[in-house]
Formats: sequence, structure tokens, C-alpha cells
Amino acid sequence: MSGEDGWYDEAAGPLVRPYTITGGRTPAESERLDLSTQVRTLRAEQETVGLAPEHLAILQLCHEPMSIAEIAVYVKIPLGVVRVLCGDLIERGFVITRSPSHQPAQEPDLETLQAVLDGLIRY
Repeated sequence: MSGEDGWYDEAAGPLVRPYTITGGRTPAESERLDLSTQVRTLRAEQETVGLAPEHLAILQLCHEPMSIAEIAVYVKIPLGVVRVLCGDLIERGFVITRSPSHQPAQEPDLETLQAVLDGLIRY
């Protein structure tokens, strides 16, 4: 086995370690990108010099809003790597993100709860 044989798998193709894609970086604490954060490409015509193929794949996918989890599935890279790459794209102004609103669920009214309790007691 030569030194290059370890970088290729017949079924999977070339193997690249996640830390190679991100340059060893991890998601920044300031960038709160959870699984459901929506990512959208800002404009179609952009200067993409210096972007990795994975960055370009994310830009291509996100012409319509797409969650971090969906991006990871389509690009076939780990979530942590997607978070780092999306952070890069945010920093450079290529994408915008929107986190889902975390509004508390509306509490059921007391009449409904009493009706359920009465129904259970009768059962």
C-alpha cells in the first residue's frame, strides 16, 4: 500500500478529514447556529475567489432557505464542519441566517384541562 492509497476508498472516493476542511477550527461561540437555523445565499452573482468547494456547495444549496441540518445531509459533511463553513460565509457577507423564534407554547385554558380530567375520571 502506497502513502496515497489511504486517501482513497473505492466506494466512497477521496477521503478528507473534517479538520482539514475547516483548517482545525471549531464553531465560534459567538455564532449560534443550531440545527434549525436557516441559511440563505444573499445574491447569485458573487466573487467566490478563495472559497473551498464545500463553501461553494453551501452557496449553491441555499438559494432558498435551508437549515444547518439539511445542509449537512446534502453536502455530506458533519454538522460541526457545516457550522464552521457557514460562519465563514456569514463573516464574508455571502449568506444570512435566521434562527427560529423560540416563543413559549401557549398554555391550555383551565376549561380544556378540566374537561380532559372529567373525561378521564368517567373512563
